[in-house]
Amino acid sequence: MDPITHALSGALLARAAAAPPSSQRHPEQTDLPLRLQVTAGFIAAAFPDVDLVLRLIDTLTYLNWHQGPTHSLILLPLWAWLLAWLFSGFSRGRYAWKLFYRSACLGLAIHIAGDLITSYGLMLFAPFSIERFSLPLAFVIDPWFSLIIIAGLVVSWRYPQRRIPSIAALAGLCGYGIFLWTLHQQAVKIAIRHANAYAMPHAQINVLPQPLSPFHWKIIIRHDENYQLALVNLGQTTNQQQDPTALLLSRVAAAYRPVAENDWQIHPQFGDDPTTMALVREAWLHPVLEPFRAFAAFPVLERIEISEQGLCVWFYDLRFKFPELPPSFRYGVCRQDSYSDWEIFRQRGLFYID
Repeated sequence: MDPITHALSGALLARAAAAPPSSQRHPEQTDLPLRLQVTAGFIAAAFPDVDLVLRLIDTLTYLNWHQGPTHSLILLPLWAWLLAWLFSGFSRGRYAWKLFYRSACLGLAIHIAGDLITSYGLMLFAPFSIERFSLPLAFVIDPWFSLIIIAGLVVSWRYPQRRIPSIAALAGLCGYGIFLWTLHQQAVKIAIRHANAYAMPHAQINVLPQPLSPFHWKIIIRHDENYQLALVNLGQTTNQQQDPTALLLSRVAAAYRPVAENDWQIHPQFGDDPTTMALVREAWLHPVLEPFRAFAAFPVLERIEISEQGLCVWFYDLRFKFPELPPSFRYGVCRQDSYSDWEIFRQRGLFYID
């Protein structure tokens, strides 16, 4: 999820879990005020993305460790204690760290849950394991998800004595998650039917949520060294004419087609030219590209080119290729001639994170 939605979700959960504020609070009471509980949840839910500082090292370090230890269930109690201690310090010792601990735990937990339903993958058991886990149901920016949270917070602010609005909003998020799960299962069934129809019994099937609509899904079927990919719109049953003069977002949305169109594309991992496959494979397996290999879930050749660096072989990850836009996180290796060694390079994209 995006950082703002994460932070707001922490505030919402902290509000739902907080006891109703007392109207007869005495100065000597040490209960944590509601506004501080909500603030602690808000900040704690934003905290795991502090791993953005890894960009100061380099982009591949960030990509390989983003949603890593700061998103770990094992380390959650430690991060919660650290945040609670900092919150207590900022209150100049007026409130003990234990009073902030629950809100910090809730903020961290809902951040982890929010990222778990995206396609990037979390190191839930770091530092004991760097294996990533994901249940890809929602795109990283989901307006409906954000609107449910905002609505719950607005109504909670309007009625500060009641927890019902925040609890109802959390229930709405759960209901929306179930709806996304049903769409995910529809996309999986489409992939299974296609794999069976083309005799790919051991194919690897992945379905990924896409931007602009919860009905937009990317289906990736890997068989041997080839990917078969389809962009489907589960909410559309009739064909709509694509307009090349439409605005960018309209063209992006139009690329997701009804299931009946069965518009499958084939992406060979090492290209479709037999004369260059050995070169591409050599470039891909070179040790200098190992950090990108560790990151890429669905790597594919983008192009081979002659540039000022010499001969270059460029790759990208199918997860980060969207219609009408160049791929994000493109990496390649270049060499001056067949006697020189490969060097890694990054191709910048449209977005800052690229």
